[in-house]
Amino acid sequence: MEVPAGLTGRKEPAAAALPSMSQPIPVQITVVNAQDLKTLKSNVLVTLVRVEYNGAVLGDSSKTDVLPDGTAEYDFSTSFECSPDGPNCLDVLVQKPLLLTVLEVRPKEKKKPEKITPLGQAVVDLLPLLQGVRSLKVFAPLYAVPASPSVSLHPEATAGLEVTVSTKELLLSATQFSSGNLLSITLEAAYSVPEAFTPDAQQNYMACLQIPAAGEKELPLLFKNGILKADGEKEPLPRPKNWPFGPILAPAALNIPDSFIVGGPYEDEDGELTKSEDKEFRLQAESTKRIVWDTEMRCFLDAAAVAVLQTRIAECRYWPVELCRMSVASGGKGKASKLDKRDEDKQIAFHGVAYVNMMHLLCPGVKQIRGAFRVFNYQDSEVFEKTKIQYSIFRDRRSQLSLAKEGVGTSPATKTAPSMAHKEEKDSSAMQYSEAGTFLVMEIKLDRPLVPKRLREELVRRVKELIPPRPALPPRTEGAKKVVEDYHKRVTSVAVAILREYHELFGKQLPDQGVMDHETMEEQKRQLNYELNTSGKYFAFKEQLKYSVVKIVREKYLKTTAFETKEQLQAFLSELYVYLVDHMHIALNKLLSGEDVSPAPPPNTTRKQLLLFAREAEANKDLKLASLFYTQRIARDQRDIQSWLDYGAFCLLYEDATKALECFQQALCLDPQHIQSLLLCGIVAVKLQRYEEAEIFFEDACCLEPSSIIAWTLSGLFYEMQNSYIQAERNFREAKKLLRAQLEEERRILAAAEGEGKKPSSPSTDPEKIPDGSADKPPEVMKDVTSKEEATAVQEAPEAPAPQPPPCTIFMKTVEFLMKVNAVRFVHKALAHELLSLQGGPTCAYYLALAWTYMLQEDFPRCEKCLCEAVGIDPLKDFDNAKECYERVISFVEDAVDMHFVYLRLGSIYLEEKEYGRAKHIYLLACDNSASCLTWLGVGIACYRLEEMLEAEDALSEANALNNTNAEVWGYLALICLQGGRQLEAEQCYKYTVKLGLQNDALLREIRAAQHRFGFGDPSL
Repeated sequence: MEVPAGLTGRKEPAAAALPSMSQPIPVQITVVNAQDLKTLKSNVLVTLVRVEYNGAVLGDSSKTDVLPDGTAEYDFSTSFECSPDGPNCLDVLVQKPLLLTVLEVRPKEKKKPEKITPLGQAVVDLLPLLQGVRSLKVFAPLYAVPASPSVSLHPEATAGLEVTVSTKELLLSATQFSSGNLLSITLEAAYSVPEAFTPDAQQNYMACLQIPAAGEKELPLLFKNGILKADGEKEPLPRPKNWPFGPILAPAALNIPDSFIVGGPYEDEDGELTKSEDKEFRLQAESTKRIVWDTEMRCFLDAAAVAVLQTRIAECRYWPVELCRMSVASGGKGKASKLDKRDEDKQIAFHGVAYVNMMHLLCPGVKQIRGAFRVFNYQDSEVFEKTKIQYSIFRDRRSQLSLAKEGVGTSPATKTAPSMAHKEEKDSSAMQYSEAGTFLVMEIKLDRPLVPKRLREELVRRVKELIPPRPALPPRTEGAKKVVEDYHKRVTSVAVAILREYHELFGKQLPDQGVMDHETMEEQKRQLNYELNTSGKYFAFKEQLKYSVVKIVREKYLKTTAFETKEQLQAFLSELYVYLVDHMHIALNKLLSGEDVSPAPPPNTTRKQLLLFAREAEANKDLKLASLFYTQRIARDQRDIQSWLDYGAFCLLYEDATKALECFQQALCLDPQHIQSLLLCGIVAVKLQRYEEAEIFFEDACCLEPSSIIAWTLSGLFYEMQNSYIQAERNFREAKKLLRAQLEEERRILAAAEGEGKKPSSPSTDPEKIPDGSADKPPEVMKDVTSKEEATAVQEAPEAPAPQPPPCTIFMKTVEFLMKVNAVRFVHKALAHELLSLQGGPTCAYYLALAWTYMLQEDFPRCEKCLCEAVGIDPLKDFDNAKECYERVISFVEDAVDMHFVYLRLGSIYLEEKEYGRAKHIYLLACDNSASCLTWLGVGIACYRLEEMLEAEDALSEANALNNTNAEVWGYLALICLQGGRQLEAEQCYKYTVKLGLQNDALLREIRAAQHRFGFGDPSL
């Protein structure tokens, strides 16, 4: 009886240090039945099933009739033993599947024996037996054997075998499995191979690498039988991965179930040749001559082997993958080939090596590497320098690969002479890899990452630990209001103390009638006054009130100097007495009635206006006033996150990083999931050299918002500062992947809008929108002129096509975010990356951002140079002075981002050049856009110079209502009062002008000249 040969196999070399078993464990296999056999061949009648494992036939079932519905009941059982020292150890179970062959039995014919032919083959993966499963029941698809008559084959066959595999005890305990790891390596193909490669049955294309194991052992993984394909179409994607054994009767059964090569963008790979300039080369190489394996090999590493793997990667990041073309020995039948050392050396040709950077696997959460790796000629010195390995697997340790059983490299020698190795290095064939630009595409995958990624819960806990608990910030009130409140408290305290003295003298009981007559009341008052004066308590109470009255005089009435005349003193004392008595009554009524007095009127300014005032003061370098406005904004609503972030950004640039960190942490306390607060905490932690804290903040931000381009980019910049270049590269790659998806979605929406005939909006190049409530936040001064606005403003040449926006990058998106929070160091880092990533040179946005950094450093020559470069990229018109630049900005059809400061600066230029009418117009535009004390002050000055006194006073009154501490506003009000002959008001305005410390000497001289001319206005005259 002629029976076809099964799968030829061999025992794999000892693998990683897997758990040893004291006793062999039998693996029981039961083939229950076959289904839908007639979809393989319609006239099949009798079959049997053969079970093979690791090249050995475990047994054949009895001959079974096929039922009309295509079912055959086998109920055939067999087994093999799994033992550490036997041919079927755990390493083999990980590597090889169970092979099942259905054979058709044809009946005897005239003088012809019974004929058995293969019908189909199926495979069963035994890996689940190592994953805590003792019993495995599968339906294994049957794949047709091509040798069967093609007329009887059905292309959509659904035949299969029902198989159960079981063991009496677990091959690995739960602890052993959880502490180990499954390593899978897939070698896809070698592209752009040397022209000398030709299809030849006597040549075997191989690749090999060694996996470190526990102790001194190494696990060599050999990929053989690479298929050389000629020029043609690219390999399809996705395509199945293959089992690592030789040809079988049904080639389709080589495919590993549910395991595919899916490919992906080159930019997302972990290897080499990922730059945009490599794309064309790779696309061309994938459709030319190539060697294809598409094979996956697996090995299980126990805890000790996993530790060794981590240590080896940390010690040397590059692992060599050797590639060669090896001659298949040809000898007579039943006679071994006999080759001398020279013949053996000639068998290894085109000996090359690729260096795989394994350091990616030490990044938290990473469990897969896939990419292209260049192949170089094998040179001992270079291999040792990069990998610290002193031997070649193909050349020096060929015996470990058991190539003799495969008919390859049959010499018993285990190591060639050094002279032969040296000669091989000079072999010109190996140099052809570099000349052809050969590269391997492979994937290395772990079941679990070597370095686990921190869980979100742990990151939240660590962030909470980094933020110390602190009491709520007390609201900061203005001086006059606070001293009045203090006076009320003192009056209440003294009243309570006097009432206590009265109770001690006369008791708490009222007369029987409940009403005290006038004589009794006067007598009690006289006795109480006598007691208070004689005991000294009257003077003690008076001293308690004295300090609060002094503060009212200073803060409320701004009286800090002596009076010139007794009349002035008497008038002021009368006014002060009335005020004090009124507020004493308010405090006593509140105490006796237990009811609150009417609430204070709401403030005139909003939080949005306070932010604008702070930015104005910041732009004018009045940092003390800016800080005051920021803190007042916080006092309005201490739970407003953006108020804390804005003040923190101010502190980061102008004050100290410690206070900035406190502000950002307070914002994070209000919302632990606020991504911008996390990023800003990380940025300031870097500035304070608290790198461990910074890593936690950045990692938490990426975990909280995995779709945030800015979070991944900032995290990458941080890791680069820490010299963790692999982790930085991975984070940048993730950010670029998100950006590509975002731009693709925008293009899709744009195309859909065009298809519907709607006017589409241009794709966004703005930085990623992070929820921060910053809609009311004016941006920085240097971002007025953007390329978009410049393009819109070119009205002189309407026939010219609109310029295309520069390509959007992750770094410019991040720069725009960083500029808003004054993170100058990170801006420089991101701009450096932007400069390296640009192919057509720096963009206008790049020069604007760089100019912003120079402006903060007050390096104005370099700032001007950058701005000139930006104008050169997007040319508009040459301007000789700042006025022409600002006039050009406001002439744009579309407003610039920061029009408020443009109006302020242009208005001040007009005032200096005495163009008061144009100054009034510009300041009124500013008031309409976003009114502030400075905008109304500008209107008031222009109207005063135009002698429009009524309008000037109205404008200055508006300015005073928004900020009553601006000395220049009081100065111009004093001038208006002098012009109108209002003596008392002129003196009052002048007093505030001096008290608030007017810095404008020219205005002060003008006021004094007017006082001298009119004869009043200065109390000292």
